[in-house]
Amino acid sequence: MPDVESQGTRDGARSNARVATSSAQPATAATMSGVEQLKTKEFWRAVGGEFVAMLLFVLLGVASTIDWASAPSDSKSIANCPTQSDRKVLISLCFGFSIATLAQCFGHISGGHINPAVTLAMVMTRKVTIIKGVFYLLAQLVGAVAGAGIVRLATPPDFRENLGVTGLGKDVSGELGLLVELLLTFQLVFTIFASCDPKRTDLGGSTALAIGLSVSIGHFAGIPYTGASMNPARSFGPSVIATNFKDHWVYWVGPFLGAIIATLLYEFIFCPSSGKPSPGRVIPKEQIGAFKDGMAPVKRKKRTERKDPPPTREVVSTV
Repeated sequence: MPDVESQGTRDGARSNARVATSSAQPATAATMSGVEQLKTKEFWRAVGGEFVAMLLFVLLGVASTIDWASAPSDSKSIANCPTQSDRKVLISLCFGFSIATLAQCFGHISGGHINPAVTLAMVMTRKVTIIKGVFYLLAQLVGAVAGAGIVRLATPPDFRENLGVTGLGKDVSGELGLLVELLLTFQLVFTIFASCDPKRTDLGGSTALAIGLSVSIGHFAGIPYTGASMNPARSFGPSVIATNFKDHWVYWVGPFLGAIIATLLYEFIFCPSSGKPSPGRVIPKEQIGAFKDGMAPVKRKKRTERKDPPPTREVVSTV
């Protein structure tokens, strides 16, 4: 253990000793669950951010599902409304762009989960404490109900019948719907982990946009089957307002299972090693031999003389 007296004044030494002592002690149950976070403003700001983000997400997404073409024949609102074939594209892009925008806005506040399945994945990987995960879930559910309620208040009575409630498609059983929601949520959570991995060195562009596109492609593929929820809170809010819980279990079990499987696969199988460069990373030629079997790069002695021209740069093989 280093001599603390040589590192500064006595006050600094005492401070260092206290830090070393506290870090050596095992974590208590309160520390592990995050109960002490309840006393901080940052905690409640993050919980409030999840509430507002989910409210806006459900409001915007559910509003895009309103079928204005179902108006009575004498209604003026039927003019210029999207056709049935266009509604799938409209809904998919609205949900995808909404989640990308809100993730960009609230990412620095709460992490921009906006999905109980994502929160579960973050709790599993200890990126979020248990207590924060519970409060995030409650904020997301209340925000979803509030967002769906606002849509109902702003929508004329003739168009309130469905109100964005997710349901199984024609001849789609509950088991098949469960499988579809599992797969759709799997690709979403896997995209989130891969896009936000701090160990990757090849990332570029917008992480929020990548996640938004993942939500959009999930809707493109899944709307005819299950309505493409991928989000228990997104299904919960409209179901509460419309008092329609038919096959509602599918939209909890499917996304949660998909999130769990994606988390386990990425964290324990596909997660790149911290010491090995990601495929596609550009590194100097002289350092290519320093990476072996996922180990950290070997330190090499600095060259005192350089007789050759500067080394060229190569791209590490993706194979």
